[in-house]
Amino acid sequence: MLYSLIWWLLLPLVLLRLWWRGRKEPGYRAHVSERLGFYARLPDPQARFIWVHAVSVGETRAAEPLIDSLLQQYPQHSILLTCMTATGRATGAQVYGKHGGRVQQSFLPYDIGRMCARFLRHFRPVVCVLMETEVWPSLIAQCHRYHVPVMLANARLSERSLRRGLRFAALLKPAAEAISVVAAQSDADAQRLRAFGARQVVVTGSLKFDVEPPDAVVARGLEWKAQVGLRKVLLCASTRDGEEALILDALAREGPGDWLTVIVPRHPQRFDQVADMISARGLRLQRRSTLQQDVRWQDVDVLLGDSMGEMFAYYALCDVAFIGGSLLPLGGQNLIEALALGRPVLIGPHTFNFQRITEDAIAEHAAARVENADALLRQWKELVSDHTRMDQRSHSAKEFAQRHQGATGRTLSLLDALLKDGQARR
Repeated sequence: MLYSLIWWLLLPLVLLRLWWRGRKEPGYRAHVSERLGFYARLPDPQARFIWVHAVSVGETRAAEPLIDSLLQQYPQHSILLTCMTATGRATGAQVYGKHGGRVQQSFLPYDIGRMCARFLRHFRPVVCVLMETEVWPSLIAQCHRYHVPVMLANARLSERSLRRGLRFAALLKPAAEAISVVAAQSDADAQRLRAFGARQVVVTGSLKFDVEPPDAVVARGLEWKAQVGLRKVLLCASTRDGEEALILDALAREGPGDWLTVIVPRHPQRFDQVADMISARGLRLQRRSTLQQDVRWQDVDVLLGDSMGEMFAYYALCDVAFIGGSLLPLGGQNLIEALALGRPVLIGPHTFNFQRITEDAIAEHAAARVENADALLRQWKELVSDHTRMDQRSHSAKEFAQRHQGATGRTLSLLDALLKDGQARR
């Protein structure tokens, strides 16, 4: 098969890139054998794994309500959680450590038939749950070979991704057709997934609406807010490369303001780079990693959120949240966590990764769109100067998030049938 041959030819370069990324993120140099389908120890031969694949941080967090519910509903099973990124694995350890040995982690092998087969023979999962948009042809083919039913959960597919995927229809469509069931986030996603080749598609909603903000993390953010005092706080969350410069330049043009700006880059390897950018513009910087109890908040212009696992704390700290990945054509990031805490959302023009949710939130006055960084600051100042409007937006945000909950239960109903099928085949 040409696809497998290309993978074999590229494998040395893929491993070299993995080692190169490990310079800044050591997690990429750990557990490399797992990416090739080799494992240091044998699992319990009696273990019954429900396998959940979450490629990176966002998917790992989104899977939390589903994994928590699966562990509660199926006490005789364990969860095998796979990912592709080092930050995804670190997030998994942080989020699911509360479950002890019932959640086991591994990197997913590269999409080469032999490696995927070794993975399946080693763990012998009862069912496979792929989060969001993970369609790997060799992996799904091997699941079919070893009688492992596959669900695509919390599935979404943008118009852009559909067009790109259809260019490789000969490769990807058979994989999509082999998926047992797809739990789609919206009607529009379901329509595009059917066009892509998926056969059984059910609209369940987004699992991200069911994520419970951790009380301790929210309390930490509220404690910071009390320390900041009367100053208003603008959060720029999950910003991507190129966006921080736009926001910082707009802040520099605006001149000294009476508010605190918090910037939380999406990728941790960029923390130091963004810190240098803030300092280069003459803005007074405080890093979360060096934050002390006695910090003088009045002497801080920008707080850099250079920490992992504290996104809900930053949302609790802020008055308004701008969601990154949207000022540039990157598709936007998850706005649901901000809405869940009742924070009015501002978001840029590029939101194709979260198109339906963004449009619905804007229509219901839980979010507003800004065209550029200068417009972001204008809307921010207008909002915080109008208390009535702020209260209305906050109420709309929380109400919007609560009304869209329930995807976990609907997804579990679909999974139950697959689990029975998988156990029978096993």
